[in-house]
Amino acid sequence: MKDTLNAAVLLIGDELLSGSIQDVNLVHIAKTLEQRGIRVRETRIVPDIEDEIADAINHLRAKFNYVFTTGGIGPTHDDITSDSIAKAFGVKNVIQQNVFDAFKAYLDSKGREFTPAAQRMAYAPEGAEMIETGGSAIPGYRVDNVFVMAGVPRIMKAMLAASLDRLESGSAILSDAVHANVMEGEIAQALSEIQNQHRDVDIGSYPQDPLTSSTSYSVIMVVRGVDQLEIDAVCNKILAACQKGGHTAERP
Repeated sequence: MKDTLNAAVLLIGDELLSGSIQDVNLVHIAKTLEQRGIRVRETRIVPDIEDEIADAINHLRAKFNYVFTTGGIGPTHDDITSDSIAKAFGVKNVIQQNVFDAFKAYLDSKGREFTPAAQRMAYAPEGAEMIETGGSAIPGYRVDNVFVMAGVPRIMKAMLAASLDRLESGSAILSDAVHANVMEGEIAQALSEIQNQHRDVDIGSYPQDPLTSSTSYSVIMVVRGVDQLEIDAVCNKILAACQKGGHTAERP
């Protein structure tokens, strides 16, 4: 899709791969970035293994405009994201003194000990730009085009919101849809032809489960792009193709 930027999301944590925790961060990140004309084009889940995290970071940061990571910046032994990103960039993982002092003051005010484990959260790769949120004692941070955020959804959302003014914006991504009672196999050829005629939009076809869907139609075809007139034209072609085959269809 022309005039848009792209991004990757790297979800870090053994708990995601084992199914112990279900990720809810990706949807929020993708929707938030789309509002700025930034499309998430790849996502990966990697375990808490330093080399695998570093390798993924280096691959993704070379391929995409932005990379957003979640998870692994807490105080426990498996929170190794900062060590891994430092390795990827070939720098040291060092104390961020301002973060250290602020976190210590916060814990002191609560009458809590600033343990060596807690102090780990004040580390970030050398040269990192801290991203204060106001909603967390520990900030996220940025190294070049890589944005590092917590895995806890509430904190991640605050870190992402605080990162937005550091991002360039592409053209706003718009979308519309056609709902139809048609089998995908019956409309597949027409969709392929329409897509070939309109390379600057994306057409997605999504079958609906009648037991869980909020629509009575069997398939929803979503058209996404940056030009509303072209989106309208494509939706109308899809609508006509469905109706030509004798199928019920509408643009909601």
